[in-house]
Amino acid sequence: MKKDIHPKFGMTTISCACGNVINVGSTGRDMHINVCSACHPFYTGKSSMVDTEGRVEQFNRRYRQKATA
Repeated sequence: MKKDIHPKFGMTTISCACGNVINVGSTGRDMHINVCSACHPFYTGKSSMVDTEGRVEQFNRRYRQKATA
């Protein structure tokens, strides 16, 4: 194995929008996510609105073309 070519491995904190915090070992930095296994409808069995905005409106806002003069 070659020396000094591998990334540093350490503890990383993953924070969800619902307030759930998960500590894992990773080579990456701390992460902030929108949905985790504690609040995702597939895992909880509850139907809940994940975001208040519709997917089409979110897509249109993100990829809206600027007016050309």
